[in-house]
Amino acid sequence: MEQYFTQNPTTEKEIYKFDWNVGKEVFNFYTSNSVFSKKGMDFGSMLLIETIINENKDFAGNILDLGCGYGPLGVIAAKLLKESLVTMCDVNERALELSKMNAKENKVDDRIKIIASSAFENIKDNYDIIMTNPPIRAGKDLIFSFYEGAYKHLNKGGKLYVVIQKKQGALSTKAKLESLFGNCEIADKKSGYFTFRSIRE
Repeated sequence: MEQYFTQNPTTEKEIYKFDWNVGKEVFNFYTSNSVFSKKGMDFGSMLLIETIINENKDFAGNILDLGCGYGPLGVIAAKLLKESLVTMCDVNERALELSKMNAKENKVDDRIKIIASSAFENIKDNYDIIMTNPPIRAGKDLIFSFYEGAYKHLNKGGKLYVVIQKKQGALSTKAKLESLFGNCEIADKKSGYFTFRSIRE
């Protein structure tokens, strides 16, 4: 079975479309098979973006959506945090194609840059916020490389936000983030999901 972190999906492409409300804003998203959560926003991503928006209402700066999939987190951040510039990256070429479509569909393509990258392989810049709903099925080594790369690519005072289920390794994620950053707070938790926040000091 083809996974959502496959670089070049070979399954026949079927395009789906759904609407999503965040506050008073309505977002339209295209998805397809061989991308993560193709039928709609997953609970973890919802919790993650709500936490980020609520904590950073007056944010102005650069955001990285790491492992962006079809791009809902980056698109919502670009729309609601109006002084932000968003970079979205993923290894899945179909996901990147959909991200471009969704940035244009939601009229934020002028503030979004999309990069093909496995973790931080092709990421050169530093950021004020990095957010990720990591690809659990890809394994702990890759997920921890996300955290290690995030530490290196955050500006001083920059924040890493991670959402993960307790049963999928929340405790080991918290321990890893504490060892890297020297801090890790639970920004929100709901229905077995934790959103962690670590700050580059």
